[in-house]
Amino acid sequence: MADVRYPRLASFKTADALRRHLRQSGIALELDDALPAAERLALAQPIDVGPVRVGNRFCILPMEGWDGTSGGAPSELTRRRWRHFGISGAKLIWGGEAVAVRQDGRANPNQLLLTRDTQGEIAALRDVLVAAHRGRFGSNADGDLFIGLQLTHSGRFARPHATDRPEPLAAYAHPWLDRRFPGGLQMVPDEDLDRLVDQFVEAARLAWDAGFAFVDVKACHGYLGHELLSARDREGRYGGSLENRTRFLRSIVAGIRDASPRLAIGVRLSVFDTVPFRKNARGVGEGEAPASSYRWAFGLFDSDKGSMDEALADARQVLGILERLGVRWICVTAGSPYYNPHVQRPALFPPVDGYLPPEDPLAGVARQIDATARLKAACPSLVFVGSGYSYLQEWLPHVAERNVREGLTDFVGLGRMVLAYPDLPADVLSGVPLKRKAICRTFSDCTTGPRLGLVSGCYPLDPFYEAHPDGARLRACKAT
Repeated sequence: MADVRYPRLASFKTADALRRHLRQSGIALELDDALPAAERLALAQPIDVGPVRVGNRFCILPMEGWDGTSGGAPSELTRRRWRHFGISGAKLIWGGEAVAVRQDGRANPNQLLLTRDTQGEIAALRDVLVAAHRGRFGSNADGDLFIGLQLTHSGRFARPHATDRPEPLAAYAHPWLDRRFPGGLQMVPDEDLDRLVDQFVEAARLAWDAGFAFVDVKACHGYLGHELLSARDREGRYGGSLENRTRFLRSIVAGIRDASPRLAIGVRLSVFDTVPFRKNARGVGEGEAPASSYRWAFGLFDSDKGSMDEALADARQVLGILERLGVRWICVTAGSPYYNPHVQRPALFPPVDGYLPPEDPLAGVARQIDATARLKAACPSLVFVGSGYSYLQEWLPHVAERNVREGLTDFVGLGRMVLAYPDLPADVLSGVPLKRKAICRTFSDCTTGPRLGLVSGCYPLDPFYEAHPDGARLRACKAT
């Protein structure tokens, strides 16, 4: 059920009504009263980055569908989702899907896995997206389409063989998160990280040969690339100093540069973090560790102190390193869906394993927008994609348009919203009124499904998933 302490977005019928609520709540979020004509939209303007032209400012964020084959290839459900990415109208496809570089790094036993055996089917997945884009927008419409593939290893959140059997490979001993794995976990030795660097580089080469224009080296959401950035207590070449903590990321980027010099590189980065949260007796999320002594975060944001500038100090250093390595493309996110989902994915309705939000979800949206704006100001030569917009619902275009026009971000990333309403970007860009019944209301069923071992989709709003066998299973689980 929703947290009735906070009003639903659909209850704000005018921009002024929403603006009054924001001011009364002390939430620093601005929006336009109305959108300009389609041809004058900032969201519709192309952007040139070196030799690359991207045709508008909408981006599709990477999502795990939990619907590939056991061997790591896409299924028809995966292809359907990528067709929707193609018809969306967005010109930047940031990874499309989180794809593991080896078996033990899969977040679930049906996550895509890029190997020589699956390369052809993953290349065909890209072709499905391009064909759908051409079919809707014209035979030459893909000339300004920029498509990448996200490469990942899930680290302590790996479940490669069964959805109910964690097989965590951790970067270091974490006194709070380790408690969530009563079966124990394994630490990844330096020698294995060396091998994993080579496997990322090889996967990037396979992605280039499959037709992808860039790869995203995933460093967010508590997965291995992100956890290593906070490995202050790890001994050896991958822990302790910032130089060591960035070694994994730097080595992958450098290796890709050497092996696939024409392949562009992006990084999706959790630019700040918080202490882990848990559900309290009232069902509301609360921090389970004292922020004052917490040292296991990459960019700790303390909600009591509220200093975003201080929290972003780690991210600014890493972005400086990436810029010197020639990385231009940065996708901003925060925290982890596993231990502080309200930070990464603001919502009024929690998933089955979540908690009621400890703050108005609009505060979480505003925080991510603020973080992106600060980093863009600090690193103006980098290209930024902002996240966290789906909770804005029908007000998403009004906030997105203002943020792009004012230079707070270069692109607006869409995740959950595209599962519910895949052609929202196309409708906004053509001046078509939004389809209110298709707008994502952040019911979180697209997360609850996978938490229960089901495929991910918009069960409340997409008739296809409502009628899918997993839709019936999800409704039965939620009813108990």
